[in-house]
Amino acid sequence: MKLPKGACDGQIHIFADPAKYPPRHPKPLYVPPPGEGTIEKALAIYDELGFEHFVIVNATIYATDASILCDTLRALPKGKARGVAIVDSSVSDKQLADMHDAGVRGARFNFQTRFGLVPDFADFHRQIARISEMGWFAKVFCGPDELADVADELRKTKIKILFDHMGQLPFEQGVGQPGMTRLLEFLKDERFWIMLSNGDHLAHEYPWDDAVPFGRAFYEAAPDRCVWGSDWPHVARWINPRPKPYVLHPTGFKGKVDLGLRYMPDEAAAKKVFVDNPARLFGF
Repeated sequence: MKLPKGACDGQIHIFADPAKYPPRHPKPLYVPPPGEGTIEKALAIYDELGFEHFVIVNATIYATDASILCDTLRALPKGKARGVAIVDSSVSDKQLADMHDAGVRGARFNFQTRFGLVPDFADFHRQIARISEMGWFAKVFCGPDELADVADELRKTKIKILFDHMGQLPFEQGVGQPGMTRLLEFLKDERFWIMLSNGDHLAHEYPWDDAVPFGRAFYEAAPDRCVWGSDWPHVARWINPRPKPYVLHPTGFKGKVDLGLRYMPDEAAAKKVFVDNPARLFGF
């Protein structure tokens, strides 16, 4: 299959000159090399492959400072991209409104402790209430262990929730593992969505065949609530020490797209995941 017309990449990160956009996290998990992850490089990739839309997720190194996110969104053609920010009680209502005006449509909550941004449950629900008033969705980044800890709190929410990176499941444990069962149970509820991303990094080795059963199972469970993301420029490769050996796709960005298409049973499914579903979730 080929990438459908109007395709959207549901997650990338953008970086720029640290003199203008310095890291705000007190202990950043990584520091991108100079010139990596620029919007110019992203646009060149999309022009080559045929993506029409994309979503910029503010990188954890910037914490709640959305300056680079909003500046980038405002510099792009209207409707080209959307944004996902990191918010907590330090973000004012005016800042939220400014983010929305720039094109931000979601907030990411990082429950993986290694990022140092885990919200307590009281603040999580306060921020959920605030972004709900903006019509935003919540993006939840957690592995199977964290999901077990936060499951009850997620069920209390009333807004759309997008699970990041296929739940960070260890693919070597197979689709019958408890974490997969828990995610599929969530997906019975139409509030919950899943991002079919990072399959090449969660799998064992190229050509990452062990990712395909997971992608297909998620699509079958929620065909109208799956979106795809590249996670470009793959910041995990800059983390030291790395949680596992990190290898970029040997065929580059296109190889990641090809893997995502392998999850789909047909071209109609690919159009849902790459075009129709992201248009509804991100508001294109």
